[in-house]
Amino acid sequence: MVITQTPLRLSFAGGGSDLADYYLHGAGQVISTAIDKYIFVIIKERFDDKIVLNYSRNETVDDASEIKHELIKSCMELTGLGNGVEISTLADIPSEGSGLGSSSSLVVGLLNAMYSYLGRQVTAEQLAREACEIEINRCGRPIGKQDQYIAAFGGLRRFTFNPDDTVTEAQVDLPAQALRHFGNHLMLFFTNRTRKSAEILKEQKSQTASKREILEAMMPLVDKIEAALSIMDFEQVGRLLHAGWELKKKMAAKISDDGIDDMYNRAIKAGALGGKIAGAGGGGFLLLYVPMSYQETVRNALGELFELPFMPERDGSKIIFNIKRYPFK
Repeated sequence: MVITQTPLRLSFAGGGSDLADYYLHGAGQVISTAIDKYIFVIIKERFDDKIVLNYSRNETVDDASEIKHELIKSCMELTGLGNGVEISTLADIPSEGSGLGSSSSLVVGLLNAMYSYLGRQVTAEQLAREACEIEINRCGRPIGKQDQYIAAFGGLRRFTFNPDDTVTEAQVDLPAQALRHFGNHLMLFFTNRTRKSAEILKEQKSQTASKREILEAMMPLVDKIEAALSIMDFEQVGRLLHAGWELKKKMAAKISDDGIDDMYNRAIKAGALGGKIAGAGGGGFLLLYVPMSYQETVRNALGELFELPFMPERDGSKIIFNIKRYPFK
């Protein structure tokens, strides 16, 4: 039996520049962090040759070609995992429409679990690259690369998406105490709505060329946030999040609406310095940077919303349980 734990993520700046329509014509970059909310993947051997899947639905099939879950099916095909296995997935957060990168974390966790089950050790870079291959190329999802890479590498990192299709990563090195201090000033609220990110991303992808000027205006925010983090000027990060959100709303019509704007404006009036909707927008989680002295005021202002406590996570996808028993067959 093998169990993997793969973190979800929050992106601070640069989202959209990880789409091929942007970075193939000039490097894109994002800065993001893994968080201590996870996708778990469990693989165990079966006594028969069936393939049994347990996720929000259940599947029992005789061959991988019959699997309906396209991500699990593609991961099995890529890794060469055969029959006679049971695969279960568990999530700390509902996987659909959260804005926390759950589908990419799932794929990274599946690949990590399958390779480990097969006795193969692979790098974080390979996990991220192959997760992109599955989601973007094999399954045709209109997404970028940032989620797969932060899920695989973990930590607080900057990623550069190069025109030659390679990705360069660099850790933003903060002492553990400073990272906790930063995390203590971040608040996450569920907007009580989920959305199909593909719909927003399709629109954003189709308009990348026409919106390139906005994306290029967002790029310097990555450098500025990294610089503010390096000198532990965390309040400046909050203000830069606000500047990024004002630009991001111009990328696609459904990123925000009157309801989301109202939530955000109430939080700002209550003391938040800045924030953004996580992920593609349109719903999911609202991320805010709030000084400690104003956090209770912000909670009261957003009293109808569920708050999700979290902290940054230093590790990427990892094996948390691996035991090999005498095989059934």
